[in-house]
Amino acid sequence: MSGEKLGAFQGKVTGQWLLPAAASMLALAFVLSPIANVQAAELQILAGGAMAVPLRELAAQFESASGHTLVFRFGTTPELIKLATTGGPFDLGVVPREVFKDAAAQAQFASGPTTDIARVGLGVAVRSGAPKPDISTSEALKQTLLKAQSIATIPASAAGAQVLRVFESLGISEAMKAKTKVQPGPAQIVEVVAKGEAEIGVFLINVLTAPGLDVVGPFPAELQQEVVFTAAVAANSKEAEAAKAFITYLTTPAATAVIKAKGMNPG
Repeated sequence: MSGEKLGAFQGKVTGQWLLPAAASMLALAFVLSPIANVQAAELQILAGGAMAVPLRELAAQFESASGHTLVFRFGTTPELIKLATTGGPFDLGVVPREVFKDAAAQAQFASGPTTDIARVGLGVAVRSGAPKPDISTSEALKQTLLKAQSIATIPASAAGAQVLRVFESLGISEAMKAKTKVQPGPAQIVEVVAKGEAEIGVFLINVLTAPGLDVVGPFPAELQQEVVFTAAVAANSKEAEAAKAFITYLTTPAATAVIKAKGMNPG
């Protein structure tokens, strides 16, 4: 997966910078003060695909204030494990906790505690304007899934694994295999549901909150599960201080406000 360079808005912050600039600038000034004299770095970041929208916005703000450049490689959990272990040098990760359950991947990160950045639960969406099915209870969700002609999800991901566990708990795993349209990434789920190529999307609710889709709602509480995205510096990073600064920024009130606005819960 090729990197995505987010270089927009670099340079000196001015009074004309994006609103709410004051809060963001104060947060960034606090975070960046310990590394004020450090030469601008290019940070290579591994990140979960469901974090793409908030991270793009936060990266632009961080780049503008710090002079650093952030290069992201987004992926599913298996892709991130592969990138961490065989994909070449990187400086930090903002990845599902499941990545750290792989011993080889965990070894590529610095020892010590990680920092939880965001979490989000599962939901259901349909094409914009389509009737919204009942998913208010476990039984209602079960019947909706069984009646659907097709569903789109990503089994090869942390969220997809949770979806499969829900199918299992409902006793419909076998029935769902034939109607599941496997997608390679979050953007493809949105695309196939918006085009009507899949009747419903079942995935992280922030991903499903997108143009072309109507969110039906979250899973019932008794079935709900969350994916937690956590951050850590790479063990062999040559830009560890800048990487730590970006992680710290992701926990500031200005950053958590963006995370909330994008449909996720901070921490």
